[in-house]
Amino acid sequence: ASCFLLHFRSPLATPLIFGLLLQAPVTQLSITQPNFVLLLADDLGIGDVGCYGNDTIRTPNIDRLAKEGVKLTQHIAAAPLCTPSRAAFLTGRYPLRSGMDAINDYRVIFWNAGSGGLPPNETTFAKILQQQGYTTGLIGKWHQGVNCESRNDHCHHPLKHGFDYFYGMPFTLISDCQPTETPEMDRAFRTKLWLSTQMIGLVTLTAVLGRLTGLISVPWKTLTCLAGFSLLFFISWFSSYGFVRYWNCIMMRNHGITEQPMVTDRTTSLVLRESISFIERNKHKPFLLFLSFLHSHTPLLTTEKFLGRSRHGLYGDNVEEMDWMVGQVLDAIDKEGLEDTTLVYFASDHGGWLERREGERQLGGWNGIYKGGKAMGGWEGGIRVPGIFRWPGVLPAGTVIDEPTSLMDIYPTVVHLAGGAVPQDRVMDGRDLLPLLLGTVAHSEHEFLFHYCGVHLHAVRWHQRDTGAVWKAHYVTPTFSPPGAGACYDRGFCPCFGEGVTHHEPPLLFELSQDPSEAKPLSADTEPLFDAVIRKIGRAIEEHRRTLTPVPEQLSVSNVVWKPWLQPCCGTFPFCWCDKEGDN
Repeated sequence: ASCFLLHFRSPLATPLIFGLLLQAPVTQLSITQPNFVLLLADDLGIGDVGCYGNDTIRTPNIDRLAKEGVKLTQHIAAAPLCTPSRAAFLTGRYPLRSGMDAINDYRVIFWNAGSGGLPPNETTFAKILQQQGYTTGLIGKWHQGVNCESRNDHCHHPLKHGFDYFYGMPFTLISDCQPTETPEMDRAFRTKLWLSTQMIGLVTLTAVLGRLTGLISVPWKTLTCLAGFSLLFFISWFSSYGFVRYWNCIMMRNHGITEQPMVTDRTTSLVLRESISFIERNKHKPFLLFLSFLHSHTPLLTTEKFLGRSRHGLYGDNVEEMDWMVGQVLDAIDKEGLEDTTLVYFASDHGGWLERREGERQLGGWNGIYKGGKAMGGWEGGIRVPGIFRWPGVLPAGTVIDEPTSLMDIYPTVVHLAGGAVPQDRVMDGRDLLPLLLGTVAHSEHEFLFHYCGVHLHAVRWHQRDTGAVWKAHYVTPTFSPPGAGACYDRGFCPCFGEGVTHHEPPLLFELSQDPSEAKPLSADTEPLFDAVIRKIGRAIEEHRRTLTPVPEQLSVSNVVWKPWLQPCCGTFPFCWCDKEGDN
């Protein structure tokens, strides 16, 4: 191997160098600052990937990453939904520490024109790498908010959080972005609003007809007020929900809007083109590329070349196209001769969405042997995700690690490799994974992981290192509907609190190394250590809660609602429309 000059400014430098030098067959290895390519899928289930057991969806490029690198089998998202999980990924902290988890049913950013988002005082790994001389780019999905007080303050924008370049959606894909699909956003609430409008209109019309026929005596002034109220009620909600595609389905380059609404037929090609271009532009200096896929979230944007290719309908087609995109990015890295100096990471933000279907079409992912899925804060299917690292010549190829790890661990791992230091003025929940990936340590640093649904603690995992046991206690679980269905099909999402959950006292206890599907809860009668384990986890919860401090709730109703004065607009509001990609 060629010699490089080592630039580590971390206190972990000495043991890290020693660990690296032990790795065969590299005889002499040193590192400057490696490039980072972080690939994050959207709503991808762990059971959707070949190297995690799927033999019917073809993912040869993701499988290649696992073959050439390290596969984590117990990689855990900090939340079962997009916004809070990604906030934790970016900050290395549980999302409730930054106010990015919800106390209500609005558990994600709902509008580009909401005022909530990743707070400016949070320090992302991109910001630290930027300070270390890296060029940082985010391509794809953001979903961490845009504005705070005015249409262009961009206080939550990626460029305010350490990224030098941004191309993609400030929001997230939803079926409303595809005119041919059934609207998805707030579907039940919109139905109630429409029914209420019809009822108010019917009352108004009945009163007018009664007045004209003399059947009832209602002053015209009252009827005028009633008609005005009906119109205002309709306008008040239709001005937001009637234009979801224009308000939320937009594409941006840095601070400027390029498409409003987005042209979905070309989104995939543009995201891939931007990703490869970023690598080519920055090949001569350290860079961080965070490719945040729009795949495999509904409406499952899939180009014609991949339609009908899989054995799992549109969802399978979409996953196979994403895998092809992964291959194109890897080819770009290899073409530029960067494979040995680039750490590639692949994961999903949370588990697959079991309830997402239209008629007979299943549009959500599969979580393999694991119970539950997206939106379920405790069950493994909602939070256990693929996790793969590749760094040729440094990480041992073909390695499988069955230790508890977290998406939050990416933060300290990349920061230390870049020569930076994690913030010391706040609680950090992520742990540096490099010693585990290199094999210089046998166990993960995570003794406990806390599994939240919104701000509600649903379950806790305890890794008992001396025995290898992984205990998991569920204090709250969603009530599946219909009963025994394995998901909340009647609701569309499983809730975190209220009538849709069941509280357990004593908690449900599983030993995941023996029962990964969480099929057989243990009890004091069947498990001699039951009481001791529950006490141990209870003490850990008390200690964990002492580290929490009150912060502003970014997903409060007042922050989540649509505010016309915050709406990003390409034009003069409300006439927001442009297609700058088409113009080019």
